[in-house]
Amino acid sequence: MRIMGLDFGSKTVGVAISDALLLTAQGIEIIERKEENKLRRTLARIEELIEGYEVEEIVVGLPKNMNDTLGVRAELTMDFKDMLERRTGLPVRMWDERLTTVAADRAMKEAGIRREHRKEHVDRIAACFILQGYLDYRKNEENI
Repeated sequence: MRIMGLDFGSKTVGVAISDALLLTAQGIEIIERKEENKLRRTLARIEELIEGYEVEEIVVGLPKNMNDTLGVRAELTMDFKDMLERRTGLPVRMWDERLTTVAADRAMKEAGIRREHRKEHVDRIAACFILQGYLDYRKNEENI
């Protein structure tokens, strides 16, 4: 079993996949689209990745506001979650993604990646942070 983590943005979706033991998350790609509302190809690519990696569960980052409210971006993400569930038949979990993009940017800065190159990687790394947070949470719940 593997779990897929997604960082859903207005024009990109960062994708991460867990290892088979559900211990670590690895960023695999960024799916780009030309228009925000055009999701057919994005969903088709996600389905291909689900099949190729034998994914059985999906985690999508929920972009909450810092005061714990949901804004327009969160509502669009919830709609995306509904589309994923209908199209894949897999359980889709929402995971608080506050500050994952900031953490991803900081990690790239510490790794010495130049500012102009960070945008190429930030969504994939944010997807890793989302998925790794969920995997760690699952592991802690098992140990309680």
